[in-house]
Parts: sequence; structure tokens; C-alpha cells
Amino acid sequence: MAKARTLYVCSSCGHESPRWMGKCPGCEEWNTLEEEVRERPSASEQAAAAKRAGYGAEGGSKPVRLSSVVTERGERVLSGVEELDRVLGGGFVRGGVVLLGGDPGIGKSTLSLQVAGILAEQGKEVLYVSGEESMGQLKMRGARLNVEVGQVQVVGETSLERVEALIEEHTPDLLVLDSIQTLATGRLTSSPGSVAQLREVTGALTQLAKGLQMPTILVGHVTKEGAIAGPKVLEHMVDTVLYFEGQAGLNFRILRAVKNRYGSTNEIGVFEMRGDGLHGVENPSAMFLAERPMGAPGSAVVPVVEGTRPLLVEVQALVSANNYGPPRITAIGVDQGRVMLLLNIIEKRAGLKVGGHDVFVNVAGGVKVVEPAADLGIALAIVSSFRNRALPQDAVYFGELGLTGEVRAVSQAVGRLVEAKKLGFMRALSPRGNAPGIETFVDAHADALGELRVETARTLGDALRSTRLVEAVDAE
Repeated sequence: MAKARTLYVCSSCGHESPRWMGKCPGCEEWNTLEEEVRERPSASEQAAAAKRAGYGAEGGSKPVRLSSVVTERGERVLSGVEELDRVLGGGFVRGGVVLLGGDPGIGKSTLSLQVAGILAEQGKEVLYVSGEESMGQLKMRGARLNVEVGQVQVVGETSLERVEALIEEHTPDLLVLDSIQTLATGRLTSSPGSVAQLREVTGALTQLAKGLQMPTILVGHVTKEGAIAGPKVLEHMVDTVLYFEGQAGLNFRILRAVKNRYGSTNEIGVFEMRGDGLHGVENPSAMFLAERPMGAPGSAVVPVVEGTRPLLVEVQALVSANNYGPPRITAIGVDQGRVMLLLNIIEKRAGLKVGGHDVFVNVAGGVKVVEPAADLGIALAIVSSFRNRALPQDAVYFGELGLTGEVRAVSQAVGRLVEAKKLGFMRALSPRGNAPGIETFVDAHADALGELRVETARTLGDALRSTRLVEAVDAE
């Protein structure tokens, strides 16, 4: 008889310990170790595991030369949702496993059902396994979507063994499992959603997907911190991890890849949630700028690049005197440490005494900006609010700020300018280091930028004078 042993596994990082501890040695989180009883496999089980082939490879566990591996034509399957295909890198990879996470009500199940309906309309076999909704509830959800979900094979099931049997019976072209936390295997005694169950279920489904070359969507819950519930090993086991992001009260959603073995992690998809489901946004820049106040101090339009897509976003800043204690710095949508860095550059290199003031910086619409190319726009928005002078409303600003106050060149400057021209902007303030590349592009494409006038700045002082926020810079 196989002997059992008891381990304590961290629900956050998957660290294993032979005894319980209040603090996980792996991730240093408190009260995350959960008891797990494991049975040592018998000799016959070990022998069966040794004979088991790898992830559907022709050679099983035998090594083969990579040059001899033949890939099938059409290795990707388009989902029919353009924004999703963009984030995936061109559609689902055959045998690829996608983990889709997000807050409750953000649209994970809606997107999954829309994709299932679109592929079913194309004549593909789609199996939708729901562990949270009944068949009637799924039909009600599908009735309000703009796709025909009647051809989707749906089943309410929480047993891994039963799901495996259904997959082998139907051999679907797409498997959707909503959600991975509800599925459990009878081989373990722990409850659904536990560390052991998540690891076992995800591993089994991943191996099955690879063997059958079946694209798979696993919908996952998130914790209160916004991470997918379960150990980090769960994200390591799958091929792609997508997060749905959104703000309360706003109808648009952003789909972002944090891991993608077959594509970029810099691409984003922008959706609008309507009564009939999620719709891709063709012009996200126009949507983000739709409610921009005209002539208001502290507002700057910044062209940022997400993957290969230029976007225009509005950066808002509010600088006010503090009379109630230590000054506060609050940043939403941008890194707070970056804002503190820019404040010190402004004070040291531009001679503006912003210290002692409360500073609030926000990227309107809930967008997150991580690239340093937004530095110049953020700094100008802060100075605009501090001086109570509005920036020109027909201009965009981009460039990275160095510690000496220089404006550094950034990548894809031409793409940012073309996006600004599309939305009718007449001026752009860019780094001087990007001028040669912009001039070369304009010489080759005379009408590409239309009437957009491009100005350059070598330092932050140049930018402040160009925008007439200051007449002279004391520090220069």
C-alpha cells in the first residue's frame, strides 16, 4: 500500500515545507501555508508514468533534431475578435493554453463565450465547460450577445476525469473552462481551488491540450491584490497569461498580456462593454481623449506606445499648497517613484519650488503608462498646474527626461506623430535627438504628417520656454 506524507504548500507561491510555518520562506507572505496529503506512487504507477509520452511530440520522450520537426500549416487559429488576436500575437496557437484573469464582472466569461460562439459559427467544434453557471444561465447570457452560441457544446461539470472523457469523445477545436478554480480531480482529497488541485488540474489539461493540438482558454479568479488566485506555478504551466483591466464606472476594458510564449507582452487590446457584449475599439485614442477639458491647467496629451500601437492619452496633474502636514504625492496610472523623480528634476533643473506642495498625477480613463517617453508630458502637466497656465490644446508632448534635465530620444517617434496627426493635432514637442529620423521620414513621405508642426527640445528648460510656461529657467 502506498504511504502518504503530509506537506504544507504556500497558496501564493507554491513553496513546499515539511512543517507548518506562519510565514512562507519563499514569498514571505503570512498564513498562506496549507496542508496537503500526498500518496507516494506505487511501483506500477511509477512504471505507467515512465511510459507516458510527452506533450504530444512525435518522438515521445526520445530526442529529435529540431530541423526534422515538421510544423503544420495554419499553426494559429483566429478567434474572430480582432483585439484578442492582437494581444495573442495573431490568434490562438494550436495546443496553446491561455489563462484569462480579471476582477469579477470585468467580462472574462463574456469574452470567452463570444469567442466560442464565433468559432462555432465557423463550423468548429467548441466545448464550453462551466463550473459556475447552469445551462440556462449560459443560454441567457448568450442570448444578448451578437454571436450565435446555439452551436456551442456546453456542459456543467467540475470533475476533471469527466471533462477529460468529454474532450476525448468530442475532440474539440477549442476548449473553454470557466473557471479553473472550480475543477477538481478525484485523485486528490483536497477541496477544489486548493494549491494541489490547481496544480494537478492545470497540468492534466495542459498535457491534454498539447497532445490533441487543442487551443484552450482557462478562466481564472483573481485575489484582492489583482493576481490570479493560486500559486505562481499556475502561471508558469500555461503558455499565455492575460489580464482584463478596467475601472469602476467606465465601460471600456483593457486586455493585457503578462506572459506570452508565442507573441509580445507589450500589446494591449481595448474593448468597450455594451449591452450586447464586448466590442473592440477601433480608435482608442479618440475614446481616451473624448472628455478632455479645453484650456484647463494641468492637462497634457501624451502619445505612448503599447506594443506596436501608438495611443494618445491625457495626463492630468494637480499641484496645490499643503497646509495640513507633510506633502503628499499620489500617482494613478503612472509609477509614483517616477513622479517623485520628475518633481526633483523640475525643482533642480528648472528652478521651480514644487516641494512642499501636494502633487496628484492621473492618467485619464484608467490607462497605465509605464514607458519613460511620457516623462516630458507628465513634467509639463505638473508645471502647468503649478503655474496655473494651460498648455496649448492642439499639441502633444513626448520624451524621456534625464537627471540632468536633458530630453532624451525615444523609440517610434514617427508613429506617435502620425497618430497625433490622425486626431487633428497641429503641434508636437519631441526630443531633439529624434529630429533626424523625423526629417528623413518627412522627406520620404511629404504628406504623412500633414499640417502637424514638429518642434524639438534639448532640455526641460527648452520645453518650458517653448510652451510659454516660464520665460526663463533659473537653473540653466
